[in-house]
Amino acid sequence: MKKNLVFIVCLLLVQVVFAQVSVSNLLCNNLQNPIGIGTAKPRFSWQLNSTQRNVKQSAYEIKVSSGKETLWSSEKINSDKSVMVDYAGKSLQSGKKYNWQVRVWDNNGKVSAWSSLASFQTALLDKSEWKAKWITPGYEEDALRASPLFRKEFSSTKKIVNATAYITAHGLYEAQINGQRVGDAYLTPGWTAYKKRLQFQTYDVTSLLKNGSNAVGVTLGSGWYRGIIGFTNSVNVYGKDIALLFQLVITYSDGSTESVVSDESWKSSAGSIVYSEIYNGETIDARKEKKGWTLPGYNDAAWTPVKVADFSKDVLIAAENEPVKKHETFKPIKIFTTPKGEKVIDFGQNLVGWVMLKAKGNAGDKIVLSHAEVLDKYGNFYTDNLRAAKAQDTYILKGGEEESFEPHFTWQGFRYIRIEGYPGEIKPENFTAVALYSDMQPTGTFTSSNPLINQLQHNIQWGQKGNFLDVPTDCPQRDERLGWTGDAQVFSRTASFNMNVHSFFSKWLKDVEADQQKGVVPFVIPNVLGAAISSAGWADVATIIPWNMYLAYGDKQILENQYNSMKAYVESIRAIAKDNLWNSGFHFGDWLFYRPEDDNDGRAAVTDKYLIAQCFYANSTQLLINAANVLGKTDEVNNYTALLSKIKEAFNKEYVTDNGRLVSSTQTAYVLALNFDMLPEALREQAAKRLAENVKSYGNHLTTGFLGTPYLCHVLTRYGYTDVAYKLLLQETYPSWLYPVKMGATTIWERWDGQKPDSTFQTPGMNSFNHYSYGAIGDWMYRKMVGLDTYEDGAGYKHIKVKPYIGGGFSSASASLQTYYGKLSSGWKVNANDITMDIEIPANTTATIYIPAESAEAITEGGKPLTSDADIKIVGKEENYVVVNVGSGVYHFVAAKPKAETASINTGEYVGEYKVAEGMISKIEVKAKEGKLILLVYNNSGELDPVKGVKDQFNGADGSVVNFIRDSNGKVIKIKLSALGMLFEGTKQ
Repeated sequence: MKKNLVFIVCLLLVQVVFAQVSVSNLLCNNLQNPIGIGTAKPRFSWQLNSTQRNVKQSAYEIKVSSGKETLWSSEKINSDKSVMVDYAGKSLQSGKKYNWQVRVWDNNGKVSAWSSLASFQTALLDKSEWKAKWITPGYEEDALRASPLFRKEFSSTKKIVNATAYITAHGLYEAQINGQRVGDAYLTPGWTAYKKRLQFQTYDVTSLLKNGSNAVGVTLGSGWYRGIIGFTNSVNVYGKDIALLFQLVITYSDGSTESVVSDESWKSSAGSIVYSEIYNGETIDARKEKKGWTLPGYNDAAWTPVKVADFSKDVLIAAENEPVKKHETFKPIKIFTTPKGEKVIDFGQNLVGWVMLKAKGNAGDKIVLSHAEVLDKYGNFYTDNLRAAKAQDTYILKGGEEESFEPHFTWQGFRYIRIEGYPGEIKPENFTAVALYSDMQPTGTFTSSNPLINQLQHNIQWGQKGNFLDVPTDCPQRDERLGWTGDAQVFSRTASFNMNVHSFFSKWLKDVEADQQKGVVPFVIPNVLGAAISSAGWADVATIIPWNMYLAYGDKQILENQYNSMKAYVESIRAIAKDNLWNSGFHFGDWLFYRPEDDNDGRAAVTDKYLIAQCFYANSTQLLINAANVLGKTDEVNNYTALLSKIKEAFNKEYVTDNGRLVSSTQTAYVLALNFDMLPEALREQAAKRLAENVKSYGNHLTTGFLGTPYLCHVLTRYGYTDVAYKLLLQETYPSWLYPVKMGATTIWERWDGQKPDSTFQTPGMNSFNHYSYGAIGDWMYRKMVGLDTYEDGAGYKHIKVKPYIGGGFSSASASLQTYYGKLSSGWKVNANDITMDIEIPANTTATIYIPAESAEAITEGGKPLTSDADIKIVGKEENYVVVNVGSGVYHFVAAKPKAETASINTGEYVGEYKVAEGMISKIEVKAKEGKLILLVYNNSGELDPVKGVKDQFNGADGSVVNFIRDSNGKVIKIKLSALGMLFEGTKQ
């Protein structure tokens, strides 16, 4: 009994001493237990877990060790930083595994238990440590340039403790040791600006080796390095010689090490992959297989000694982002014969990857798989939109037992395959489609009460999956598949909600800088199209994505890494701008905007390309200022703030008429001018009204292209036209987001009308059915519809903003996001008498929440009056929201709906004189007459009509707009009058 009491007391003491918080999800360089990090100063992140509210970290302690040696004990550091904490210990060595753990102190001073051990392993940190030599095939390659095989046998006589392989290639590689595949990555080493940056991968291959004889075998493919690339069908862009660099470091139990490296002792041979090109597909002739060639004891007497090549190792870098891997698999949902008699399989999803098949037939039987995204209006297989890409995989059987095939160094974008030459009956169990994409962690979920919008979100996600294949490509199926900069920048913020794209874009942005030419940014990255030309909205990738990644992840290092690139780009425009106007050079403009066939005057969408360029010039300058602010570059802030003022002044002189109209009266022109704050504040409300009217004049359809679309709904919401934004979102006829959904799309289309209502197609030369750009609406769905956002001064969701814009007839919408701090979620539901909001804020963060309600008294949280909840600080009233500040935790808000609107309003709360501090009028008077409000300015009077569903906003018959502002107690204190393109603000006397 006494022992039990002692045990209980000890437990109580432990509970008192330790905080009610634990530490989990330890990351090193944004990855869990990474192998092959290429820096001697890794960065650590972790999450705090607690069921309590308002949990913050006040201090942390990190330990890093190798075996029994402690390399860094930070001791207690008073800081709330839990994301990307820099290593500050002893020097790290190449190729070594390190363990680390962390504990934290909460805001009550209580310490957590130590976390579980996590690990990381370094790559080769110094180029001088490469002992391997570049090797190429020793035989003369044929015209088809079959994939070469390289092999080497070696013996290990001691007990192996650890073995690490470092591999890269000119081309693509797949490696095996003792007949087993090395790693689960595909299309390695990935695609970078090869002449300046070539990645190598690091693998722990300890389990693949054995005492005694061992064998290494590596297959290469032409890939991006020397294969056909670009719509010009260029070859040998980076060089004509395919090559391998391989280094295996073995550590034995006695502490000794041994290296097995690529050198003149290796042998080479052509293999069964007789043809392999990314666009055209792969041909595998199983009759040419070399059975057992990656096993020890294989007879390679007929193989040719390799050639050693003197290629540079100075460009080698450790892999920086997640590799491409296999993900979802799909079985046929339908096998059918088309009207033309073709045998076709439908996998039900437009995906990117390849098809694995099984077959049994005679030697020499040839199976050809062709790939397509869509069927034509008659139900036939359609490939015209692939342009010159053959997109065919061919398998030649060796005969005998059942054989299995899949490609190695190619991929296709497809939903359908056409099968020719298959021996026997085509059965679903013999065909499996495999999705390939970079192994980014899924982070976002979104759902709503509207099934069409849910399908739209599905399409956005699959557009991203299919086109985030080591680089952000424009499309995955035709003879292009390039890293188009414009597509990537417009989608980057949406991408950061769906998946963790931190490392993905960090790596790619370094290639942006590598391929810049005197600051000028090429159309595609890596640049395989030749000379660099900065096109507005495309070249701005240099500034837009670094800033978007900073907002999404709070990582200053991205801005530090890219600052010179950002600055060089802005300066390259500054150098050619005349009188601060960027009005020269080639520009794609608002690419693939929609223009109705009967729009003879072109007012719908033909936006002046130089107007667009000036807007993006200003925006990139502003983002450079933002980055300089974050990095503490005060002189740079002052320099570029002065430049920005001149750019905007030049814009207004050149593109804004005396009455406040833009010379291009298009949706995109107004969207960009308003989103980038190009107009004087007095002109903005009227410009926003013109934008909304333009949308309405086209039956609530958009006419924007690649550059206007991402910002369209954001601008409408910002200026009080969320109802119009919802009408655009829910529009089902083209051009609209839901038109492709209604047509059966499973990804985002390149064009608004890729397939017309009569099921005919747009011009096949530019008509991809997997093109994520227009999926940028996802950003608005997350940040505005559901309200998940981050403040700039708390980037990376350290300080969270939750401000949903409820509307559109939705009864509910919700979303979640796995941030570096933990799960963040927001959801709302419209009931008969109230609106509920369910919100989760991760530990070690804070949030400002906007609750749609008339007053704080109309809200409960967790069943208690909001005003009595000590965990919640009421900030006040803003627009139609009650604003509160909260710490971490789970919250359930219920806000009573405002009483039903009636024809009459409480005019008394608006009536009075409002003093105008500056401008051409000194006061605004508001009177009441027969339940109506009358506005008086300079003896001119006009009746005000309340805007339905928008409290405190009224419209005048002359087109003026009046907004009344309330204080935190709900009392009207100010008036804002927008009239004749000017804004007047008065304070109630």
